[in-house]
Amino acid sequence: MNTMNKKIKELESLWWDWLSTAERMLRSLHEQTAALVMRDLARIERIQPEIDGFADKMQEIDERALACAKELAEELGAEPNLRGLVQVLDKAQGQSVQALANRVIVTGRHVQEVTAKNRALIETELEYINGTMALVAQSSEEAEGPYRQKRSNRAVVMNQAA
Repeated sequence: MNTMNKKIKELESLWWDWLSTAERMLRSLHEQTAALVMRDLARIERIQPEIDGFADKMQEIDERALACAKELAEELGAEPNLRGLVQVLDKAQGQSVQALANRVIVTGRHVQEVTAKNRALIETELEYINGTMALVAQSSEEAEGPYRQKRSNRAVVMNQAA
């Protein structure tokens, strides 16, 4: 029984660590959103390694929590899923584990939503840049216009002098 309590505390500790990391990642994601809207490339480049680091840490914690939950479920003879685990725990422990798991699920969805929003902002910006570059390239081919290629007549003058 003591081992079971240790495993439950370890699982809860892992989930709290995951939630803490997710909150820090969300702050960085919101800062990235602001940088994308303001087109602050230096800020975007500074934030991205933080976001990648948080994502890696969350993945690592998630894998450890999954392994811990599977061990606990096996030890208790429960199905290897949250519902099975909660059903075999006493009522108070089950409710505590379920509440924390729900919080992890909601926070995970929020991280996914903000990440998807930022990805859409990046894709929109890339489309804008590609469209602008296409217009500049098209304009440079025209005989008149601000982006036309400058043609030098020096070669002609040099040939005439020779």
